[in-house]
Amino acid sequence: MGESNFDIINARVTFKNIPIHKIEEFSFKDLTTACETFKTISDVSECLIIQNAFRVEVFMVVNLEKGDIPDARRSEGKNLTINRIKKTWESLTELDAYDLDHFDQILEVYRNTDVYLRLLRLETGLDSIVVGREEILDEIKESISYAKQAKTAGQVLDKLFDSSIRIAARIRDSTGISKGTISLGDIAVKTVEEKIGISGKHVLLIGTGETAAMVAMSLNKKGCAFDVTSLIIERATSFSKILGGKPVQFEDVLSGFDKFDIVFVATTADYFLINYDKLKLVMQNKKKGTLILDISDPRAVDEKVSKFPGMKLMFRDQVSEMYEEDAQARKGKVPAVEEMISKEVPIIEATMKRLHAEPLVKDVAVTVDSLRKKELEKALQMLGETDEKKIKIIEELTKAVVEKIVSIPVNNPKKASEQ
Repeated sequence: MGESNFDIINARVTFKNIPIHKIEEFSFKDLTTACETFKTISDVSECLIIQNAFRVEVFMVVNLEKGDIPDARRSEGKNLTINRIKKTWESLTELDAYDLDHFDQILEVYRNTDVYLRLLRLETGLDSIVVGREEILDEIKESISYAKQAKTAGQVLDKLFDSSIRIAARIRDSTGISKGTISLGDIAVKTVEEKIGISGKHVLLIGTGETAAMVAMSLNKKGCAFDVTSLIIERATSFSKILGGKPVQFEDVLSGFDKFDIVFVATTADYFLINYDKLKLVMQNKKKGTLILDISDPRAVDEKVSKFPGMKLMFRDQVSEMYEEDAQARKGKVPAVEEMISKEVPIIEATMKRLHAEPLVKDVAVTVDSLRKKELEKALQMLGETDEKKIKIIEELTKAVVEKIVSIPVNNPKKASEQ
């Protein structure tokens, strides 16, 4: 048998690689079952999953035996590990043929130092849909708690996330990257709320992209129910499963447009989705007002729509000034966050290296302490010592000597990493 060791692997699918409405297809319906299934991969001893509307991330601890098998540090081992991860992921979801064919381009796989770097970027909010987003820390803590309850996370992942979360919190506080974070969705919803109120209104969201996701998140915070639509109903349906809202056919939206009090339009279409002619029949006799806020880029609503009785039409440039100022301010803080992360990654690396040594150190400690007790007993018999206070002093002295000797293998990796 070779020296026991482990790799930490992070496999993930995020909004940076696929549209948000597709995240649901890669998500796991039962996190406990998913963690347990990933643990059935050869040598995987721990598993934790972070899953929200914008990402699905699997963290695994892979135990390795140097010299015995082609492990994941060799090219053939890397391919073997990635293939097993993909096959397991596929077995836990219902991906369509297109996603299966393109899984290689969609799935990101990192290990060890790269995992630490990307985990800190995630926890500090650099990899969030809104830079500095604070909610991600709470979501990660919930994932840790869930994995512990399911008994799929252990010493290694506990240490990794405990260390990284404390570091990320310190970076957030010192740089202010999260201070006053607002999204375009927050601004949009706040604007409408101040104009006509939002409680009790019939609200429609058109779009399933990143901007639409921000609006949905803000509506959810307000406890506001809403319908969601897209030109393709499957997109609206998948979007609603992870971000709320009732999916509605786009054709039904147009024919029943007069029923909505508030309409948020957040698409990336390069033409007018909503125009005067499409709404003329249904809107010309509407009795009460409607507010449309088009935050699409480019605009997706024709200005002629404002001619309908009681219609109020607003565009992105009328509400985005505050958001743009906040976004630019946070963008200016990113280099400082990145610099701090680069300095902290080696510290996490040293922390995890110490875990490599601890199993061996514990075995040595048990053996040495057993010898200590036997030799102490012999020495006390030779001395004929019966004074309880003196015996206690001698015993504590021998314990201190053993502890200092045994601690050397644990401390060495840290010293080496700091040189």
